[in-house]
Amino acid sequence: MKMQMARDPKLNGKVALITGGTSGIGKACAELFASEGASVALVGHSDITKANSVAENITKTGGLATPYLCDLSDISKIHKLVDIVTNDHSRIDILINSAGLFYQTDIGDTTESQYDKIMDINLKSLFFCCNEVAPIMKKQGNGNIINISSVAGVMALGGFSIYCASKAGVNLITRALSQELAPYGISVNAILPGNTATPMNENIRTEKKFEPLLNIMTNRTPSGRTYSDSMDMARAALFMASDDSRAMHGSLLVLDEGLSLGM
Repeated sequence: MKMQMARDPKLNGKVALITGGTSGIGKACAELFASEGASVALVGHSDITKANSVAENITKTGGLATPYLCDLSDISKIHKLVDIVTNDHSRIDILINSAGLFYQTDIGDTTESQYDKIMDINLKSLFFCCNEVAPIMKKQGNGNIINISSVAGVMALGGFSIYCASKAGVNLITRALSQELAPYGISVNAILPGNTATPMNENIRTEKKFEPLLNIMTNRTPSGRTYSDSMDMARAALFMASDDSRAMHGSLLVLDEGLSLGM
């Protein structure tokens, strides 16, 4: 069965580099973007089998996808990754920074390495991916950078202060880079997901011991839909990556089922 291509693909001929492209929101973006005509460079961390599987599934349904691996905590490897992708595809039109870490960091019980891991992946690597791709987009005279942030960047989440800080940093990097890059035809925007069903939180969604937490989250979610779907985020990313969003620069789009509205 061939992938159902849109009659007028929104991303026809575009090259999209997607970190965290082998699972969750990044994988959904890779699948959707390929269905809209983009050639997808999807990046995993260490499992080439998983990266190959995602790319093969996209290819089988008529899309274009190439798997890559990169330890994003190593800045020199980000440089090499972007060089390889550029050599393979000649250009990079879209960058989606979807790679991220999420775990508890209780005050008084958090190590320096736990702090560094979150900051290195969620914030530092995101900036340096932008740092490597921006000159390419400047030369092209256009481009779209989409950062996957979190509603935790605009609301507090006790026990997760480092994660919150990393995502607040993503939000302001997004806005500052947008101001810097807009004159070159490059848009920089961010999606702020709330609770989204991904492999990262499968245990919370399925294990009985987390039922009390799930009940609290459900009661605080006005829509009653405790977890959004990864494809909900991918569709928003598609809008940001297409000409439909040409007036959008430095936007922080909250997609959280109303969680941050308060009760």
